[in-house]
Amino acid sequence: MEEVKVRLREFVRSGNMPHLLFYGPPGTGKTTMALVLARELYGGYWRENTLELNASDERGINIIRERVKEFARTAPVGKAPFKLVILDEADNMTSDAQQALRRIMEIYAQNTRFILLANYVSGIIEPIQSRVVMIRFNPLPKDAVIARLRYIAENEGVKVTDDALEAIYEFTQGDMRKAINTLQIAAAVNKEITEEIVAKALGLVSPRLLRETLHEAVKGSFGKAITQIYGFVVDGGVGELEIMKQIHREALRLDVPEHIKPEIAYIVAEAHYAVLRGARGLVQIYGTLAKIRGLLKAGSSH
Repeated sequence: MEEVKVRLREFVRSGNMPHLLFYGPPGTGKTTMALVLARELYGGYWRENTLELNASDERGINIIRERVKEFARTAPVGKAPFKLVILDEADNMTSDAQQALRRIMEIYAQNTRFILLANYVSGIIEPIQSRVVMIRFNPLPKDAVIARLRYIAENEGVKVTDDALEAIYEFTQGDMRKAINTLQIAAAVNKEITEEIVAKALGLVSPRLLRETLHEAVKGSFGKAITQIYGFVVDGGVGELEIMKQIHREALRLDVPEHIKPEIAYIVAEAHYAVLRGARGLVQIYGTLAKIRGLLKAGSSH
């Protein structure tokens, strides 16, 4: 993220900013960074000089064209050399709409800059990619997410344990928006947030509990592990698909030889796919755990 800031500061300093494409997973700060950039460029006049649109709205490219045309034909307020159009969810536009957008970008290039926001760069057509500077936004690092959540909790008078913060990160994987929403949901359940409260608020299994069950399944009593999984689904109301996703994450962290991990990933992926296709979730989970146990047993007997 620091190198992104350095590059963008240089654009602001030089006053010569190209069209930009911010891409990466949700909740990694793309929209926020675009708005920060607008404030840096225009100061107090940033609202007058910035047009924010959502490209996935069903209003179509014609509306976008009209809005941009109307916006771009007036001179920037203040001393800015150009106006700014922020176009969110650009990768959800059809190829035809993107071709039209490319023309709009060309026509108004003299006095308007575009910042396109996308989750997947593969969803953006080549002619647009070649006209923008592409900047990738990675999932936020664990320490940054946890530090921010801790800051929010302190300011809101909410107590949150270290385990709970770890669990929120586990469930959200660097998506800051999702992490803050999760903290808010958990705080609505209980003002003292533990790992169990986080899991309960999201309708998931606590990572610690799932880890224990997984270890039981592959190295301890398989029957006990199956009973626990059954309890998570039937008594706890946790979806089988969610448990499968959690198993995927935890199984790859098992203390096993590295060469076995690709096979474990394949076993979980097959079962995950089967559940998506309509197979019975519990049966797939049991089968997955049994296969991993068998794999480890075979590996240790060599």
